[in-house]
Amino acid sequence: MSGPVLRIGVAGLGRAFTLMLPSFVKDVRVQLVCATDPQQEACAQFERDFGAKCVKSIEELCAHPDLDVVYIATPHQLHARHVELAASNGKHILVEKPMALTLDECNRMIQAVKRAGTIMVVGHSHSFNAPILQAYHRIRSGEFGQVRMITALNYTDFLYRPRRPEELDTSQGGGVLFSQAAHQLDIVRLLGGGLVTSVSARTGAWDPHRPTQGAYSALLSFANGAFATVTYSGYAHFDSDMWMGQVGELGQDKTNMAYGLAKRRLATVQTKEEESALKAARNYGASDWQNQAKPNLTAKHQHFGPLIISCDKADLRPVPNGLWIDGDTHSQLVEIPDPVVPRQEVIDELYNAVVHQKPVLHSGDWARATTEISLAILESAQSNKTVLPSHQVEPLQW
Repeated sequence: MSGPVLRIGVAGLGRAFTLMLPSFVKDVRVQLVCATDPQQEACAQFERDFGAKCVKSIEELCAHPDLDVVYIATPHQLHARHVELAASNGKHILVEKPMALTLDECNRMIQAVKRAGTIMVVGHSHSFNAPILQAYHRIRSGEFGQVRMITALNYTDFLYRPRRPEELDTSQGGGVLFSQAAHQLDIVRLLGGGLVTSVSARTGAWDPHRPTQGAYSALLSFANGAFATVTYSGYAHFDSDMWMGQVGELGQDKTNMAYGLAKRRLATVQTKEEESALKAARNYGASDWQNQAKPNLTAKHQHFGPLIISCDKADLRPVPNGLWIDGDTHSQLVEIPDPVVPRQEVIDELYNAVVHQKPVLHSGDWARATTEISLAILESAQSNKTVLPSHQVEPLQW
């Protein structure tokens, strides 16, 4: 490889970090040099794995003189303050989705980065996935005519995975409208042209023991005349990965995965404290930690459920091994080689922006627009009215 290595400090060694860890380990363009986390087990694991130091606070991390980038993987409600802190120290930023919980927080983050003259990339969201980007570029080429309709759905066990109390509190970013809608809405906005003009939605909160939204369905209209339906359920019944070749969201083979595992595991605890401990036991460095940086030679591309993009001349279907093109007289799979580095597209965007001054697709403005639609779904469901967004932006033309 030619070019500098980006030195990254990690704020938060929880679940989001574990999902990005294989990318950081396998991509030679980046190096993990420092971290901070309140869990001592996680810090000790980080120091063993990378021979690097964990510091006591995010303030100390952001002031570290040997960092180029701060990766912010802290709880959703802390993103705005932590981005402001990193930017004020002159650091480039990779911040996890959702960008924030309010538009005001998004605005603060955008302004902080502008003042500092640094780069901010928001993600991972599944709009980074190679099959999605393949569909995006082919749509932009014009070969299939206009996008007319997008259908996206995903059925998972999300709501019954072990949670801390705030993860079941909508006001603190809990439920599916922030963590999960951020993926789905990013995808359909990218493929539909970005400019959502209206949102009409319903949400479901059907389990009093999990008092937050576990499902939603929404109709989005776009300025170019396209429309999209987006549906998500995290209630752990039907698993839509069966429609994706039994490949899971992270590209893993699910052929032999036991049905109902999440709810059976949750049934082993009785209190909120026990559930939090069950989640903590699976965190990086904890007792049930499995080293996800080990190579998975069978991994396919990641996805976020079945997706159909209906264009004038074809329907396009991104799948874990490529892009199906269902045209007038022929249907074909354009295969994409399995990923060597998972989520490599995230590192591509970050590296190209910081090192080569390339424009950022998943920018603050872009992520704010996605957050706006998540909030619009919630507002529409509560008011029983159509919501008209005002902060939408088109995707960059790569």
